[in-house]
Amino acid sequence: MLMEQATEVRKQWSCVCDSVIHEKPKFIKRTRDRMWFSNLDTMSDILAAYHFTAEKFTEEDGSVTLSLNEIDLVENASDEQTVRLEMGKAILEYSEEYYREYELYSHSANRKQHVPYIFKALIMDDPKQIGDSIQCRDGKN
Repeated sequence: MLMEQATEVRKQWSCVCDSVIHEKPKFIKRTRDRMWFSNLDTMSDILAAYHFTAEKFTEEDGSVTLSLNEIDLVENASDEQTVRLEMGKAILEYSEEYYREYELYSHSANRKQHVPYIFKALIMDDPKQIGDSIQCRDGKN
């Protein structure tokens, strides 16, 4: 692999940052550790393959419930537009908590698979945009 040594990266930090932002990601090696350094646009492109999907239920009272498939989150509101926004807020809030507790959550068997969705939400950083991006299909009550 095309690994750059951390010592050289440190010496040329500004140039490396410019290169990552304007040219391409870098692979960096420090002793036994290997890292990948990229800009958020590249990460966003990579995460474009991941989509938030939910089951949508219309309740007896006319409210709408969304049950997210990728992360165990459920939200209910008076209409679909409102519940999407509430789900977007819940996803972002969970993502921020996950990131704060990354060492714990990313090593937990039932949460490890959340990683790409966490970074997708953190990069989007907008509950409305997150909510609008959810692909819904009708669930069975």
